[in-house]
Amino acid sequence: VQLQASGGGLVQSGGSLRLSCAASKNILSNNIMAWYRQAPGKQRELVARIWRGGTTNSADAVKGRFTISRDNAKNTLYLQMNSLKPEDTAVYYCNALNDRENYWGQGTLVTVSS
Repeated sequence: VQLQASGGGLVQSGGSLRLSCAASKNILSNNIMAWYRQAPGKQRELVARIWRGGTTNSADAVKGRFTISRDNAKNTLYLQMNSLKPEDTAVYYCNALNDRENYWGQGTLVTVSS
């Protein structure tokens, strides 16, 4: 399984971006899908997760601003990011997890300028 993240870039504070994560096969509904991020000098942290049944949860730091979703027909995971802040600057990774396997995408850089 390959996960290809895209959509990162440079945006001003208060702006929006939508990240996409394309999977090489139909895995979204059979895995717990998530977005993580890693800022310079910091540990990787969970941003948002969508469970097999469609329930979502997100980190307190992004609640109300970021929304995770998936399109099973397109094998694509999304992260809509609104009201971006400089502290959201990080490399964002998509992740697929099941009982046996843990897959990571290559990361896409999001830079938010103040």
